[in-house]
Amino acid sequence: MGKVTISFEMTLDGVFDQMEHWFDENDPGLQRASDELVFGADAVLLGRESYEFFREYWPAQTDDRGFADHYNALPKYVASTTLTGPLDWNATLIEGDVADYVRGLRDRYESIVSHGYGGLAATLVDAGLVDEIHAGIHPFLVGNAEDRLRTPHPVGLRLLDVQTTDSGIIAARYAPV
Repeated sequence: MGKVTISFEMTLDGVFDQMEHWFDENDPGLQRASDELVFGADAVLLGRESYEFFREYWPAQTDDRGFADHYNALPKYVASTTLTGPLDWNATLIEGDVADYVRGLRDRYESIVSHGYGGLAATLVDAGLVDEIHAGIHPFLVGNAEDRLRTPHPVGLRLLDVQTTDSGIIAARYAPV
């Protein structure tokens, strides 16, 4: 059975957006963590907002590591109640119950990465389908944090690993207990 990993970046005060103020895509430590996660994945799971943002951003990207090419080539599965198919960017719209669909994906793929922190992440956590959560915590205070990753009940997490980068990013890996 495949593993589902939720990955997101945030500031110390819990801000996920306004990335132009705090996110440095060229940070070597962040690149190492991203490479390890994405090059090890064989599918991507996205909510509508992440899909719409990423499908505009990633196809135009290039890099010496092959990261963009690999990410663009991965099959993507999108959970949305408002989008209609077919989707572009090698993406398939999830139809029916999201949790059941993801259970089927776990039978097909070894490693599924989900980038995001909204309703899809909460659904996956609540259904017990998340094996790891990778949180990149950046040393910035931005303010105006959004309410995200809200689950219907508290979810305990066990720390698997923590690393820091030279620029102060904390890369924490958790698993539900």
